[in-house]
Amino acid sequence: MIRQFNFPTIIRFGAGARREIRDALLARGVSRPLIVTDAGIVALPVYEQFAANVRGPGLEVATYSDFQGNPLVSHVDLGLDAYRAHDADSVVAFGGGAALDVAKAIALMVNNPGTVLDYEDVAGWTDAPEPLPFTVAVPTTAGTGSEVGRSSVVSDDETHAKKIIFSPKMMPAMVFADPELTLGLPAHVTAATGMDALTHNVEAYLAQGYHPMADGIALEGVRLCAEWLHVAVEDGSNLEARGHMLMASMMGAVAFQKGLGATHSLAHALSTVLDLHHGLANAIMIPYVMRFNNEVVPARMANLARAAGADEPNGEAFVTWLEALKTDVGMPATLDEVGVKQEHLERLADIAFADVCHPSNPRACTHQDLLDLYKAAITG
Repeated sequence: MIRQFNFPTIIRFGAGARREIRDALLARGVSRPLIVTDAGIVALPVYEQFAANVRGPGLEVATYSDFQGNPLVSHVDLGLDAYRAHDADSVVAFGGGAALDVAKAIALMVNNPGTVLDYEDVAGWTDAPEPLPFTVAVPTTAGTGSEVGRSSVVSDDETHAKKIIFSPKMMPAMVFADPELTLGLPAHVTAATGMDALTHNVEAYLAQGYHPMADGIALEGVRLCAEWLHVAVEDGSNLEARGHMLMASMMGAVAFQKGLGATHSLAHALSTVLDLHHGLANAIMIPYVMRFNNEVVPARMANLARAAGADEPNGEAFVTWLEALKTDVGMPATLDEVGVKQEHLERLADIAFADVCHPSNPRACTHQDLLDLYKAAITG
């Protein structure tokens, strides 16, 4: 059964939902969609099967896929060139978080002036003045939740620093969340993206500020991850588990409109310096940050423990549960396992301290705090 949700945008959710995209595009009156995906996905059979569902009378389809890995500003610029060369009138974002982020940033720049970095989420931010072309999003991983997000993360080509590009207009008009598209994900990708979804929900719940709606969504997202992530990793063909993780991913992205925390700042720096996969970086750092946070928000940490089904309703039990989950799904426990060395730590701390996520962490972080968290995570 395919269900429809209109929060925060129209979401067609269920096995086979991807087959509705062609009709949705035609109903909107567009005729020249640009499918944006990455070089890894475009080479897989799943992409051609997907594109074949979109092509046909009334729709002239082109594809932009000249990128892979963490998105760069240049990837957005090249995609904008591809959009204009095709004389496109709409965007179909297909893939994991990187592909969706690039697609949304391309859509942002179609009608708006300047460069994509002009819309970075910093002090003095000004929204893009012009509307975006009709954009639909089709996630193939359950991690970032970018399909329901109002931002994109792209890196500066020279510094590799991650920049958060933000506009409420960037949220895709429709999402087609089809768990069948995630069935082919390898176990290690399922684990890393699933830990990303879990981290979004956890940090959103703990973020400073008053937002009970986001809190409720985040706690349920944690519960879904606790129940289904290890199942999806162990049995990649389990469609029920895939569907629950896809929903938990979207829930995390909806909830973190409240804010994120230090785990994300530390992870962003690891991706900047060492090109580490974002979900993997989150997975390594989250227990250390949660132990750090437990001193100031023990009641909230206890609520997370309850949502996760931990043996005891307290913060330390939640951290212990996180560590056990990481082991169960094959995520590394320490930074030295992924090549981080002591000589990297000062630069990592500098970048993490400049990041926009840790100011909403429930416990204020100094530069030294972030450095100490890296030191703790080097060898555990």
